[in-house]
Amino acid sequence: MKIPGTQHLRNKDFTVKVTRAVDNLLKEINKPIKLMHVCGTHEHTISKYGLRTLLPQKLEILSGPGCPVCVCPAADIDKAIELGKRENTIITTFGDMIRVPASNLSLAELKAEGADVRIVYGPHDAIKIANDNPEKEIIFFAIGFETTAPLIGYELQNEPPSNFSVICAYKLIPAALELLISQSQLRIDGFLSPGHVSTIIGLEPFRIFSDAYKVPNVIAGFEPNDVLLGILMLLQQIKNKKFETLNEYSRVVKPEGNKVAQNIIADVFQSVSSPWRGIGRVLDGGLAIRDKYEQFDADKKFDIKIEKSQDIPPGCSCHLVMVGKIYPTECELFKTSCTPLNPIGPCMVSMEGTCSIYYKYH
Repeated sequence: MKIPGTQHLRNKDFTVKVTRAVDNLLKEINKPIKLMHVCGTHEHTISKYGLRTLLPQKLEILSGPGCPVCVCPAADIDKAIELGKRENTIITTFGDMIRVPASNLSLAELKAEGADVRIVYGPHDAIKIANDNPEKEIIFFAIGFETTAPLIGYELQNEPPSNFSVICAYKLIPAALELLISQSQLRIDGFLSPGHVSTIIGLEPFRIFSDAYKVPNVIAGFEPNDVLLGILMLLQQIKNKKFETLNEYSRVVKPEGNKVAQNIIADVFQSVSSPWRGIGRVLDGGLAIRDKYEQFDADKKFDIKIEKSQDIPPGCSCHLVMVGKIYPTECELFKTSCTPLNPIGPCMVSMEGTCSIYYKYH
């Protein structure tokens, strides 16, 4: 079912048509189906508009590790905190990151103790701070997926000031999906993949899941009917025993992605084995700054030693929520001691965190 243009996105008649088609397909498939998305914005749409209540109970939609703030290891935050405690340093990062708990403190708590920690909209703002404060070291704590990596890559290519450096905590989505497929107990029947990541990397990195692992995959947009249409496209593949990577979000995502952004990433970064908070080390799951730009790599510029870090506090179940093994409501801390005002785990902080979304809409 291909709908031209965008007129279907808020069309209630289209919503009814798609949900009926989903119901009919499930009757034909005649078995429980488990789909997973890997995007906090998809979960926000699903929860806000109550999409799960429109669909049959035997269709389960799991929330995967699609929140970059949530999967950032405590050790990386501990690095930023260690640098923030030093004289003549300014730590800059995105708003969501500042409240994420680390081993002992968050960056917000460090700021309350007197450290200079600032929220910025992007790396260009941090570079402006570096230009305005030449006597201080400005560290940008870079987190995100493929979507935001080109921003800092572009800045490093354009010779930022020498007092600027980066803690690089970027993660790569396809590698995490491959890890989830290998966890056989999840038995994922299909992936609803994030449109914004695909805008950068295109469709090719996702084809391994449909080609090699025989798990259908659909790149989906973020309006309610985008998500529903993506689910329908997955169920059509499951029914017909076809395994493809399809593009529901074709009005934005091009098959080849954004070549300019890809070239920036390839020039500035290299893929590395990388720890994901609560999940473990993922092969080719992150980015590191290449040697040609090492003067801007905070890990190499400063002597930072983190002896021990704690990703998941006692009693917290974020690690299980992030891989779809449980729902937030199954965590004993949810809505009791763990709330958005007092987040114990990382999933309760960001507006893309599954626990935070469930707190707001469920």
